[in-house]
Amino acid sequence: MPQNHYDVVIVGAGIAGSALANGLSTLPRSKPWRIALVERSLAEPDRIVGELLQPGGVIALKKLGLESCLEGIDAIPVRGYCVVENGKSVHIPYPGSHEGRSFHHGRFIMRLREAARRAKGVEVVEGTVNGLTEDDSGKVVGVRFTRKGGEGEADVKEELSADVTIVADGCFSNFRNTVMGSVAAKPTTKSHFFGAVLEDARLPIPNHGTVALVKGYGPVLLYQIAGHDTRILIDLKTPLPSDPKAEILTNIVPQLPASLHLPIQTALEKERLRKMPNSFLPPVEQGTKRSKKGAILIGDSWNMRHPLTGGGMTVALSDVVLLRKLLGSVDDLREWTEIQQTLHSWHWDRKPLASTVNILSVALYDLFGADDEELRVLRTGCFKYFECGGECINGPVSLLSGIAPDPMLLAYHFFYVAFYSIWVMFTHPAPISTSEDDDEKPVYVRPSLVQYPALFIKAVRVFWTACVVFGPLLWSEIRWWSSNDSTKKTQLPVSTLLSIAVLTAATVYSLPSLALLGVQ
Repeated sequence: MPQNHYDVVIVGAGIAGSALANGLSTLPRSKPWRIALVERSLAEPDRIVGELLQPGGVIALKKLGLESCLEGIDAIPVRGYCVVENGKSVHIPYPGSHEGRSFHHGRFIMRLREAARRAKGVEVVEGTVNGLTEDDSGKVVGVRFTRKGGEGEADVKEELSADVTIVADGCFSNFRNTVMGSVAAKPTTKSHFFGAVLEDARLPIPNHGTVALVKGYGPVLLYQIAGHDTRILIDLKTPLPSDPKAEILTNIVPQLPASLHLPIQTALEKERLRKMPNSFLPPVEQGTKRSKKGAILIGDSWNMRHPLTGGGMTVALSDVVLLRKLLGSVDDLREWTEIQQTLHSWHWDRKPLASTVNILSVALYDLFGADDEELRVLRTGCFKYFECGGECINGPVSLLSGIAPDPMLLAYHFFYVAFYSIWVMFTHPAPISTSEDDDEKPVYVRPSLVQYPALFIKAVRVFWTACVVFGPLLWSEIRWWSSNDSTKKTQLPVSTLLSIAVLTAATVYSLPSLALLGVQ
């Protein structure tokens, strides 16, 4: 074979690409695959997201033998969350001895690239991929790229051929539409994270991520990423304000814990605010008649969720674990029919974890960034649900952290929160305004029997809102029509039928639990 031919070419040396290159190199084969890992720039990246690895991601990293990549980068152990609202806080620890890690994104990436560079059969190439090359049948057979020339040398245009080309070029993928063709989904962006680094900030609970819920805006996230550095991410919805910095200082910072005011003001004076879109991109099955043969998408180029829960790297690394195992059973990478079967298995095998994280991230964002009255009821109920402690914390945080990849458990807790929110609305004191002065403390009064008829109507709207939030997200994960296969259209997979049953079963299962919470 020519020197520029590889068994696998991977486009993008980020989280998924670097981990996959290393993972494929460790497969027990008589002859290791020859792998090219192509990255536009091998300099340390500087991003404001991808800095919190949930315990589920740490578990996946260990399965790949890459846990050493968390060492020597000043990574901080993360043991759970603290949710703050209106001066109140609730502690949400990870169950058992589970821990996550937070770090500077670029440092972690560099360690993953070093591991890939040391891996047997892997060649790391610095160059910009300009396009995917195809044969006469339209199958992708490699990439065209421009290799950076040395000092005083011109850049060189080259081609690499491969039996399989894997695209892992991130959320702004240049090749998503090329690979998926007419079935390509379009990312939706509801908001942006604006980020900065705070120096020596004191969080409410050390070694815990902080989620601050603020009125009129999306949530604010804070977590320590190094010994003296704390990342702050402030969610601003579209359309964005003309002066985000002034908006944050005037309306958001005063709602945060007082210990954070000065570090935030200092950080915003010293550095510019950087932003990243918070996009949602549901996964569409690959290896179908309408997608390109010879190419596979992985990571954010294929599937994205809201970064509120920090689940992106966990899903990416877990996808790498599964895809590595499945590709390891393929006898000949040139046989696309065999790869198609592998991609179908991968699509559904990843569902328990990926669907749980995807749905939870967007559903929580809708609740925490509540815009209307019904969502605010659910948001209040969610906060009080956490205050119940016990399984009301262990269950949701196990789902969020990737420890318990169980869509059924997710549906159960989501609708448990919905019913509990309705219970809270009927039984707990609610604030009422006694004057037009916003600074005056609100008066809390329990609903009277006279208000019950109106509350019953509102309860129906609240439950319907919960269904509207959860239902479309569930459907985006279990849809089957994108396969463009008539046999699959006429007969749903068993896993799809089971997933459809989740919504109904969780609703029925949650009803008796409302009475139990009422007793508490």
